Amino acid sequence: MKRMLVLFAIMLPGACDRSAPPATLATPASTAASGVTAAGDAVPAQPPFTNRTWVRAGQMAAPGAMQIFLSDGTLVSDSCWETYRLSRWQTDDDGRLLWQEDGIDIRAAVVSVNGDELVLQMEFSSGSEQHRYVAATVPYVCPDMPR
Repeated sequence: MKRMLVLFAIMLPGACDRSAPPATLATPASTAASGVTAAGDAVPAQPPFTNRTWVRAGQMAAPGAMQIFLSDGTLVSDSCWETYRLSRWQTDDDGRLLWQEDGIDIRAAVVSVNGDELVLQMEFSSGSEQHRYVAATVPYVCPDMPR
């Protein structure tokens, strides 16, 4: 319960922030400008997977493994087994997602995304594999883990 309260406290400020991402955060070419500000400046569209909680699906997934790509460039990673992690994420010129975990660069191509599913092609030094995520249902509580 304490972990969920901490995660909620971290996510709440970002969930209310509707501002554009930092200038250093590139968005994929497929997400062209979605509007115009009052000053006439183009407002970049947010990738459709941002500001959503995605829970890893499949037998190989750790229970409750989740990714939250916030539009401010923060990636929240968590599972029922691990302590949460905050990382910076961005996209490269080809639209691939980039972030670091324990000093290791992680690259992932968005294979597909819709309101209910996000599929990433993860690129590791040992090869690549697909990770499928589904939109989290609310409420969600990690199952009791054997001790």
